[in-house]
Parts: sequence; structure tokens; C-alpha cells
Amino acid sequence: MAAVFVLWTADSDRAVTDNALMQTYKRLPVAFERGAGAWLYDSSERAYLDALAGIAVCVLGHSHPAVTRAITAQAGRLIHTSNIYEIPAQTRLAERLCAVSGLDRVFFGNSGAEANEAAIKLARLHGHHRDIEKPAIVVMEGAFHGRTLATLTSTGNRRVQAGFEPLVSGFVRCPWNDPEALEHIARNNTSVAAVLLEPIQGEGGIRIPDPGYLAEVRRICDAHGWLMMLDEIQTGNGRTGEFFACQGAGVKPDVISVAKGLGNGIPIGACIAGGAAADLFQPGNHGSTFGGNPLSCTVGLAVLDVIEQEGLPAHAAVIGQRIVSGLRDATGDLECVRDVRGAGLMIGVELDRPCGALVEAALQRGLLINVTAESVIRLLPPLILTEDEADTIVERLTAAIREFAGHTG
Repeated sequence: MAAVFVLWTADSDRAVTDNALMQTYKRLPVAFERGAGAWLYDSSERAYLDALAGIAVCVLGHSHPAVTRAITAQAGRLIHTSNIYEIPAQTRLAERLCAVSGLDRVFFGNSGAEANEAAIKLARLHGHHRDIEKPAIVVMEGAFHGRTLATLTSTGNRRVQAGFEPLVSGFVRCPWNDPEALEHIARNNTSVAAVLLEPIQGEGGIRIPDPGYLAEVRRICDAHGWLMMLDEIQTGNGRTGEFFACQGAGVKPDVISVAKGLGNGIPIGACIAGGAAADLFQPGNHGSTFGGNPLSCTVGLAVLDVIEQEGLPAHAAVIGQRIVSGLRDATGDLECVRDVRGAGLMIGVELDRPCGALVEAALQRGLLINVTAESVIRLLPPLILTEDEADTIVERLTAAIREFAGHTG
């Protein structure tokens, strides 16, 4: 076997690191050393207000004591066994998720993409049980469901699919927020077994559907024997003002995928199923080496405890409205701001032009945001955000937008 030598340069550890990493991310010029609550601190102890929360992951903020205790205590006892044995913490977390969702059974993975992969497999099993030779799943334009091959295919964004062909077959595209288009598919396609959609499109630009849309999707699914599958990876865990966004619409789906905030940074994902979907998986149909291990499930239980005990969904609704109202008032005179919208602490500010430059402009002001769909500023702060921190977000973001508007016309 040939020897492999790594040469370290005296003047550039950064260059070596960059060369060693696959270049899948366009990183910002900052690295964080520690976090506390809604704040992150870089190596020079400069503070940044985190209005992104690891892209909706750190719902309890950084270094939350309940999460720290759960990790420390469980790591000292047992981190991993295998799903060929009983895992009591996994059973308890499944019971909690079933109770809050109204569904019946849970499969645990390590990410949102894995949760959606499980949902896709459930849909295909459901179709085969209905004697559909090649079951299809209706997915929405503008959706985002992950970066594995199946979830990449189900994503409604051609740009993230390009170069990865051939894509996975078995998906039917439908316009978002258009029940008539879904009805048209139902009348003309007998191979459909399920519909997969986000109750609010996150990566698609914080797109909130019309009132009654989810109820119409539920009605159409019931009429045709389809599974209604909701991707609540970004909207779940209390972010939109309810534990799941579909609860605000009074709709119970057959399948919910959830991840991100469930572990507050510890990787965990879950596919929750009820009704006709609950018992589709049997031994050998699906699995995960790390999914639902003692550490991740113990942390998940701690996160749910804090969300429930502190009433964080209701808090998110109040604080989110404060930010939306504040931004509307502060930017109402700016022609470049087309819309400010949100549900709880899932907020979008839509501009009339591409605004990716605002990410670094906000960073310079000590505020962490991102931009999606090219022209929508996305805010996903921790659910523990205070009123003062909400006002700081409004102040710093407004200043960045005003400067940006002046520079771009």
C-alpha cells in the first residue's frame, strides 16, 4: 500500500483545510467559538444575533441547559447500541410524537432527507397494496425535500437537480397552492398513491398557502385513496405557532416528516405515520444504523419537554408577529420591499430584486440571516427569542436593507 503524506504549510492552515474539504458550501468569512441563547460568538468574542438558528435547527438556542444536561448524562451512560435491540428512549420519544401529532407509529432516521425517504417508501408500499404497478407521488413546484436522489427528484427546483440525472421516476409535478390542478391530476392519472408537500414552503421563499388549501388537499386525498404526506421538517417543532403547521389549518395528514429542531443540533429525523400508512413497514422493509439511538432520542425528549413546558409555540406566534409588524412599519416606505410575511418564527421579507448580498451585509451588523429563492430574506430564529432580541433583528435588518436599496438603485 502506498504511503500518503499530508503537507502542512507554515503560513496557511486555512488553505490546507479548504483543499481537504469538498467544495459543497460557499462559506461566509466567520467561524463561531461558542453560543448562548440566541447569540453566537466568534474567536474574537464578537457577538452575532442568530436569526437563522442553524436553518431552523436550534429551536432552543445555543447551549440550552436542558439539552446540555441530556447530552452529558446520556453520553456518560450509553450513546449507541443498535435497532436490533430495544431502545427505551426511542419508544418514549415515539409515544410523545404520536401524542402531539395524533398519528400512530414512528420511524427514526438521522435527518429530514431520511425522514422524507421513509415517507416516499411508505407511499410506494401503499400504492403496491392498492395494486398500482408503478405508484406515483404528486409533488409541488417550488418544494424542497432534501438532497438524496429521491428527495432531490421530489424537490421542485431544477437548479439543484441539474447534473444529477437520471433522476428517480415516479413523481408528478403540480403547481403549488392550486387545488384545481391537483384535481386535474386526480382525474387523469390513476397511478398516484400519495401527495407530498410542505404546509409552508421554506426554501421556496416562505410561501404561505391560501386558507383552506391544506383542507382541500386532504379532501382530494381522501376521495382518491391517496396518502397525504406533509414535510414539516422546517415548519415543525413549534416554529409556526403550533407544534405542527398543519394543526393551525385543522388538518391531520397520514404522514408527517420532522427533523431539524427535534434534536436542537443533534442529528435526528422522524417519519410519523397514521391510518393506512401506520402499519405499512414490516421487519426488513426499512432501517437505519444510527437512527433513533439512545443519545439522539434522549435529547429529543429533552427538547420536547422544554417546548411544551415553556409554551414555545404560542411564544413563537407572538414574537413572530412582533417581528413581522416591526419590519412592515420600518420598511413600509421602501419600494424594493414587496412583502413581509410569516407564520410564527418562520418569516420572509421579499424584495423586488436578487438580494444575496444582504447575507454578508447583515453579518457585518452582527446579524445572521440567509436568502432563499434569490430575493426572499429568510428569518428562522430560536423560539426562545425575547422581545428585545426581536426588536434588534428588526433594527439591524432594516438598516441592512436600506443600505442595500441605496446601493442597488
